[in-house]
Amino acid sequence: MDVVKYLQRAGYTTVQKSFYVKIAEWESWYISNVRKFHRYRIYNGKSYVSCRRLGMGMAKKLSEDIADLLLNEKVQITIQDSSTHEFVTQVLNDNNFWVMGNDYQERKAYTGTVAYIPYLDAIRVSENGEIVDGGTVRINYVSAEDIYPLSWSNGYISECAFVFYKTIETKLYVQIQIHKLQNDQYVIENHVVECTNGAGREVPSEKWKDLKDFSGLSEWVETGSSERQFVVDRLNIVNNYSKDNPMGIAIFANSIDILQGLDTIYDSYINEFVLGKKRIFVAPELLYTDPLGNPAFDPNDVTFYQLPEDTLKDGGKPITEIDMNLRADAHEKGINDNLNFLSVKCGFGQNHYRFDNGSVQTATQIISENSDMFRALKKHEIVLQSALEELIRIIARLGQKMNIPTDPDSKMVIDFDDSIIEDKQAERSTDRTDMSMGILRHEEYRAKWYGETLEEARKNLPEQNQVIE
Repeated sequence: MDVVKYLQRAGYTTVQKSFYVKIAEWESWYISNVRKFHRYRIYNGKSYVSCRRLGMGMAKKLSEDIADLLLNEKVQITIQDSSTHEFVTQVLNDNNFWVMGNDYQERKAYTGTVAYIPYLDAIRVSENGEIVDGGTVRINYVSAEDIYPLSWSNGYISECAFVFYKTIETKLYVQIQIHKLQNDQYVIENHVVECTNGAGREVPSEKWKDLKDFSGLSEWVETGSSERQFVVDRLNIVNNYSKDNPMGIAIFANSIDILQGLDTIYDSYINEFVLGKKRIFVAPELLYTDPLGNPAFDPNDVTFYQLPEDTLKDGGKPITEIDMNLRADAHEKGINDNLNFLSVKCGFGQNHYRFDNGSVQTATQIISENSDMFRALKKHEIVLQSALEELIRIIARLGQKMNIPTDPDSKMVIDFDDSIIEDKQAERSTDRTDMSMGILRHEEYRAKWYGETLEEARKNLPEQNQVIE
């Protein structure tokens, strides 16, 4: 089904279809299966032969590494309002956010964009679309190929369509969920479409009850809020494929040539050992015949080759060994040169990756604040922090719909804990020195290092000895 065509027929403008082709290309690099590159045909002078080029999987490696740096188990979210903090924490845990969040940071790395859509599950909606009550807050995680911006300005997507595919009794359906601003509030409009050629076949809402996955779906929902109920998270990299495109691009989008070079050299490196293995040429007199009458030295070994019949008559050797020269060192240098260029292009800095002993090793040294990697990570954290804050406020607003005393405007602190980059022990030691000199207050120190609010830190300070070890 062509979702872009469906939206255009419905009167919406979205991102050009060609951009989703680009997303599919990035994904093919992520899985190391690029058409006409990893799978290709060559002419050997007699016929065309299908070939498979081996890949190093560096697009996958880059995506994994940036995801682990951005959202890991050390990230801490502290909300000043205790009721809101407790509710949001429970919702995130119930939705497996710390696992799925890291997963979708990796997806964001190779597609450029992901989205999070909190919603109320098991809700009752009135005839005019107002939410009467709801039971549980759930989060839908959406990848770039299923995100279709409808309205945006300066990179901010204010209206958007999301698609969710379902297979019911061998038929493929898609739920198209449209979030749009109407009369100063966001409304959610749902459509169910049977996937056919072109724009698909619309399923009337009265027939949704016959489809188990859509039986409880509301056609129209009013959120009662002027704030959007979805979060778009993207890499903080300029989209140089389209200047007016609010979608992000893959972390390796501008390094495809380097990935091609790496896989070309790596494939040659592996084939060097296949093609360069020892060959043994044997005189026919030393061969025996198999049951079919074919001469063989060892029928299960392809190392041996038969010499011409008159080899010994002409004074030739009965057995001739040929050792091929392996160019392993030259290949390793080529791989390392390209790895270094790739890590610089993708924001990891010099010498982050190294090909050694047949595998890619990752540097683990502490990186200074003026390093390329530190600056790149902080740049990406700007967007991620904004996305997480918006996600929390949406969850808090949904809590209010459930009559839970939450405060969407409560102050929050998100600590990404860049301990892999920053020397935390050195920073902590400096803060202790500042505290002993009276430059830093004890409650400020405790709030920073123990993940407490200033109010909580004051209450938890030791009564007599205020020196924190």
